[in-house]
Amino acid sequence: MSKMMDAVVFTENGRYEVITRKVPELTRDEDVKIKILRASICGTDVHILHNPPGIRATKGIILGHECVGEVVETGDGVRTLKKGDRVILDNNLPCGVCPACQSGSSNLCTKMASMGVHIDGVFAQYAVAPEQQMAVLDDMVSLDEAIFAEPLNCVMGAVKKLKVMPGDTVLILGGGPIGLYFTTLMRLCGAGRVLVSEISAFRKEYALGQGADRVIDPSAEDLNEEILKETGGIGADIVIDAVGVLLPEAIKAVKKGGSILLFGQNGMVRQELCQNDITAKGITIYGNYIGNYTLGNVTRLLKSKRCDFSRMITHRLPLKEFGTGLAAMQEGKALEVVLYPQNDAEKAAGK
Repeated sequence: MSKMMDAVVFTENGRYEVITRKVPELTRDEDVKIKILRASICGTDVHILHNPPGIRATKGIILGHECVGEVVETGDGVRTLKKGDRVILDNNLPCGVCPACQSGSSNLCTKMASMGVHIDGVFAQYAVAPEQQMAVLDDMVSLDEAIFAEPLNCVMGAVKKLKVMPGDTVLILGGGPIGLYFTTLMRLCGAGRVLVSEISAFRKEYALGQGADRVIDPSAEDLNEEILKETGGIGADIVIDAVGVLLPEAIKAVKKGGSILLFGQNGMVRQELCQNDITAKGITIYGNYIGNYTLGNVTRLLKSKRCDFSRMITHRLPLKEFGTGLAAMQEGKALEVVLYPQNDAEKAAGK
């Protein structure tokens, strides 16, 4: 095995470099080394590389956290994985001993180390992570389907909190990748009508393709008026903010006694709202941060073939063309950008 590899490294605010780094080695008994078969660019990566950054990362780390890998080496303590297994990865490594971890909320770990944010990630040919952060991918699942596992894991954690009833009207604010995952899963959970608020005509077609009944453009239509029309003047049973800045709009659109799920994140934005609007309507608001023991659900969902996200792939690029994919994401011209770290030209061309 080559001792060196290509990697996309975060150098300073708004900047990265594709450079050569040493292939990582196992350092703990529970470690697993994987060959990265596919990786994908996430909104988190875009936020990290914004200047000023929307999410702060450690300078000098390898970026990236969404991937599908193949096990190439295991530590002495690894019990469930073997060489040749295809795996998906939860990139968030909890400490296991803080109060949050000990109470079953490891997703809220106070000492969380996230690959691609705090420590080396997966925009490279190889990566190392603990066995407990991985799940075996069924042979029936293609790599194009499996590349969605990590964001699906996060969304699945949020879905666990929502009490979706058959026939519910769900409004999703934002038609980017996260909004599209929610669109599909809300339909699978039995929602009677799924509405998406999105200003991009490009994203509108993908939202309809993932199961939205209607896409409302809030720049051309009054969102609140349209939701009242859609619900007989009541409001949506559930509103999901997939953007991270739309709580005031969610409060207006949700029905009395309804639920709001806050998922999107943007630490740079401040909002103004009237707390009494929440109290008087009896609204339940859920906040969600990543997944919490939902990776198994993701593997079973992918195996079931009950959903197909592969049509969301808009770009397939070799790792060294990361910049092309990043620019497409920044310009709103991409949904899912898949990188091929092993530099297989035919696969990168979609063949």
